[in-house]
Amino acid sequence: MRELTETSSAGIAAALVEARTSAGSPAMGMVMTLVVVVDEDHATQAMECAREASHEHPARVLGVILGDGRGHGRVDAQVGTGAGWSGEAALIRLHGEVTKHPESVVLPLLLPDSPVAVWWPVDAPHDPAADPLGGLAQRRITDAAGATTARTRAIGRQAAAYAKGNTDLAWTRLTPWRALLAAALDQHPAKVTAASVSAEKVSPSADLLVAWLSLCLRVEVTRHTSSGPGLTEVTMTTAEGEVSIARPDGLLASFRSPGQPDRPVALKRRTVPELLAEELRRLDEDDTYAAVARHLTKEPR
Repeated sequence: MRELTETSSAGIAAALVEARTSAGSPAMGMVMTLVVVVDEDHATQAMECAREASHEHPARVLGVILGDGRGHGRVDAQVGTGAGWSGEAALIRLHGEVTKHPESVVLPLLLPDSPVAVWWPVDAPHDPAADPLGGLAQRRITDAAGATTARTRAIGRQAAAYAKGNTDLAWTRLTPWRALLAAALDQHPAKVTAASVSAEKVSPSADLLVAWLSLCLRVEVTRHTSSGPGLTEVTMTTAEGEVSIARPDGLLASFRSPGQPDRPVALKRRTVPELLAEELRRLDEDDTYAAVARHLTKEPR
């Protein structure tokens, strides 16, 4: 990675072109720009996750660290290609007055005629669509589970501020759970009269799953606290008996249904790069998440 100090958007862009040329790839098949907004403490891990996700979605990855807003405005950067990156990468550190206008640095670096996604791995703004960097994107990805403060309210804030293009990795974590539950109801189409969700005390995914089940089944869904990890069990009560999926170890689940022997189901907790890659596959509005977010804000909390 090439180090740039007291640089500008033009300097970073020139360094990216130089890096591509020196790598022997003056034209690279990048399909999007991914902006990663993160603090210094989590920057290395976040960029590593973006690097892994870029194997599936070649992108120009722009890591943005918003430093101290006091003092003289300064832009420092690390720029490079290769080293496992399928596209280009730049880690940009903003200091002083420029931290109040990060979009002025990032906007000139966006790939032309290609979509933009912004990801906040840790603490996201309360309204991502109104954020200066979030406003540049077609897709805004937050992670309520990564919040360092007010974790119990993080997913509620994101749901209340939902706008077209918003999503949260807490919802992405539910994809295999929702698929299994839908398949279970296909096999046992009896009417569900009640349901329950067991998970860790603070689990944004569990909160979303309760809202999704309540919305889809139109029944009361109770929330129970378990020792985790993450989601541990979902039970649906029907006239034929209980249908449940239990995952006590975060790896293998047991699928129980009336009149059938228990069946093991692979349900491993997925990594952040896998979740991020899934979200980058679609850049249109997720209508189901939008409906669940609206429903979540109506529920008493």
